[in-house]
This record gives sequence, structure tokens and C-alpha cells, in this order.
Amino acid sequence: MSDQVSRYKDDELARLDATSQAQLVERGEVTPLELVEAAIRRIERLNPSINTVAASDAELAREKARSVGTTGPFAGVPTLLKDLVAYPGLPLGMGSRLFQGQVPPAGSPYTEALDASGLVVVGKSTTSEFGLLGTTETLAGGATRNPWDLSRSTGGSSGGAVAAVASGMVPVAHASDGGGSIRGPASFCGLFGFKPSRGRHLSTGQAADTPFTRMISEHCVSRSVRDSATWLSVVESDEADLPGGKVGRVIEPLRRRLRIGLYERTADGTRPEPEVLEALADTRRLCESLGHEVVDTEGPPYDARAAGDAFFTSAALTLGGACEQLRAMMGPAFDEARLEPYTRELIARSRDLPPEAGERAATALQAAADAAEHAMAGVDVLLCPTVAFPAFPLGCHGGTQPFGEAKAFTEALAGYTAIASIAGWPAMSVPLHVSPTGLPIGSHFAAPLGQEALLLRLALELEQAAPWHHRWPTGAE
Repeated sequence: MSDQVSRYKDDELARLDATSQAQLVERGEVTPLELVEAAIRRIERLNPSINTVAASDAELAREKARSVGTTGPFAGVPTLLKDLVAYPGLPLGMGSRLFQGQVPPAGSPYTEALDASGLVVVGKSTTSEFGLLGTTETLAGGATRNPWDLSRSTGGSSGGAVAAVASGMVPVAHASDGGGSIRGPASFCGLFGFKPSRGRHLSTGQAADTPFTRMISEHCVSRSVRDSATWLSVVESDEADLPGGKVGRVIEPLRRRLRIGLYERTADGTRPEPEVLEALADTRRLCESLGHEVVDTEGPPYDARAAGDAFFTSAALTLGGACEQLRAMMGPAFDEARLEPYTRELIARSRDLPPEAGERAATALQAAADAAEHAMAGVDVLLCPTVAFPAFPLGCHGGTQPFGEAKAFTEALAGYTAIASIAGWPAMSVPLHVSPTGLPIGSHFAAPLGQEALLLRLALELEQAAPWHHRWPTGAE
């Protein structure tokens, strides 16, 4: 370690966000290689207890660090990619025993943009099998543990990403969200979790023409709002045709006052646990203290049962179609028995669906989106809990759970977050609260399509008023 970096012990570097780490590189106080080496050491020390890294290649990361520039927005900053996206040189396991060891030949426009920003990919983060479930406990890799309490889940499907950032392994990590898979885990692990509007970002190479994949947004989890805002500017597509135009790099907090619609119950009438309700009340008081008008609303008035059934039908059809393609590509190597029971059941159900099932599901999801727009009328943003409860114990849920129970629990996890994915809205979980039992609780804000800048500016204002950066978990130590 150089004389310049000797001032930055591993734990001190870990407490810097990605923007600060990149600034050290730009000022010549550390090199990209030194940042990456420090991250590798943290991963080696912490991963055995947390189990958040699905695959890594230290030499590949070092090689990239030696060649990366020193002036990009994330110059030299180490990161992890969720193990659902392809990246050259690293396996694409998708949380499944079926694909262990499979290395794709190329990345995507999305990962190329991350490379161009200066980020150094040091590995892949764990996820539920194919990102289907709301906890990261797989037959392929075991359980990913929450740094705030190692007996609890990080949520899913971006469970590895949040565990890595919350524990300080890396300052920012890629994540994806099709119904709450960024926002829920961010709430459980005390991080800022942002989901951009549908169609905002560059392609990850996945098909985007099914009702299910249309709901998926790629972004990151971070400790600071500015890191998430910069990430969006890096991956924003020039071809995105959304209200308000291009977002760019949001750096200023909100100046105008908002009318915020607050609701407590999910669309099926579920109320949150008391500590979550108290966290929501605290967020209301904070917003009002900043001069925002907070009004009580009923929330998006959509048919939760119909939308939930349509969501799972869409997932089944998408997965079933992908399964047949993989069977043709892999030949004898394709062994469906290596998939988790929940995944196999979803595929089996897709084969029993009538031909018109996909169209019916798409219609039901569009009806939910149309109904949700009524909740936005008369307000600038909507505020609710991110999840109805704090992080839950490991071992209760996962791919071996009976299908009906797993489906019901997934619906409970996404009771507040799913509608933003269905409607295509930008949304975020802001880590404003820690429960009396020491578990983080996020507050969820959503805005109309294309209004990412509004949400990010609000988040910057909340971050200034009630900073969360001093909160660090102790479970991983």
C-alpha cells in the first residue's frame, strides 16, 4: 500500500460512498488498484459470514483496475453485478444449480456503460433462482445473511447486492427490480434503493417484450443518494422517450414544496406491523417539518388479487418460454431436476395455461396500472411503507417452500412496491428509520412516469435533513 493510501485503512475506505472513493482517485490520493485491493480484502473477510458473493475473479478485477481511467464518475470504484446479468469473464449462474460454471462471451450495452464510468466489477452478487423470490436462500448457494442480524434475510431478489453494500464490501452494487427486488431488500438492510421508470435505461440484453420483463428495471443499491443519481446518469438511454425528457445527473436537493399522498394499507387491505407504522409516521413528520403538505389517501385502487394472479401468470409464461429455449440450446446438459421446486412448479403451471392466458394477464396488469394512476391525481408523489414488516428470519421461505405459501409470501413482500413496477413509475425506498429492535425500515416514495429527477431531489433533501450514513450494522463483524 502506498504512502498516500496508508491514511485510508480498509474500514475507513469502506465508510466512503462511491463518489468519495472516485474523488480520491481523481485527486491522486489512491489508485483504482488500491481501491479494488481493499474491496477484495473486505470480501475475503466478510463474505464467509454473510455469503453475498456468487462468483468472483480477483485477477480479472486487478487487471481492469490497472487499465481504468482516473476521471470517470466512478473511476476505480469496486462493485458487484447481480448474478442475473452477463459480464465477460464471470459466470452467469442466475442463482441456479443448472447454470453453475457457465461463462457468457459478452456483456451488454448496460454493462459496457458501467465499465465506461470507471466501475471495476470484482464479482457477482447472490440472488434467488432467476430472481423469482423475495428472499436470497438458494439450493445453489445457500442463504445470504443480513449484516444487521445474521439470523435474518436480506430479502430478494437483490439480496446479495444489499448485503455487500450494507456490510461495506463495496460502496455501490448493481441490482434489479420487477416488483420490489431493489426496494424491499434496501429497506431490510438500511440502504437507498431506487427504481427508475420503465424504459429509462440501456438494455442488459434481456428480452423486453413480455408483460413480465417489461416490469423489470435495472439500477443499484447505495449508501448515498448521489451515488444512485450518478448511476442513473451513467446507464440512461438516449432513446428513452419519457415525460420530462432526459434526467441527467441530479445533484441539487428539492427546492419546491410537494403535495404528498400518504397511505397505510396495501390494495388488499393489509396494515403494516406497528414498528413500520411508527416509521411511516416519523417520515410524515419529517416531510411536514420540511414544508411539504402530506395528505391521507387510500392508495392505488387496483384489484390486488387479479394483479397478483396476472403477475405470476406472466412470470410463469416468461419462465416457461425461456426454459424451452434453454433446453434446445443446452441439449442433454439441461436437467430440469436441478431447478428448485418452486421454479419447476411455475414452469409446470405455464404448460397448463390456455393460449389466451398471456393476453388476459397483460390486460389485468394494464387495468391495475390505469387504476393506480387515479391515486396520483392531485398529488406529486405517493408515500407508504416499503414493506409491511422488517427483515424476517432465514429458513422460513425459499424455493423449497410449498408453491402456494411462497406465492402468498411474495405477494405480502410486494404489497406496497409491486404497483410501481406494474405502472412503470419511478420509486424509491429511503432508509429513514431503525426499529427499536435494531432493524432498518425504509419509507417508499413513488412518482409519475418520467419523474426520476423529482424523486432524487426529494431524496437529497431528506438525506440532508435526516442523514443515515452514520448507521452501520454490526452483525458482520
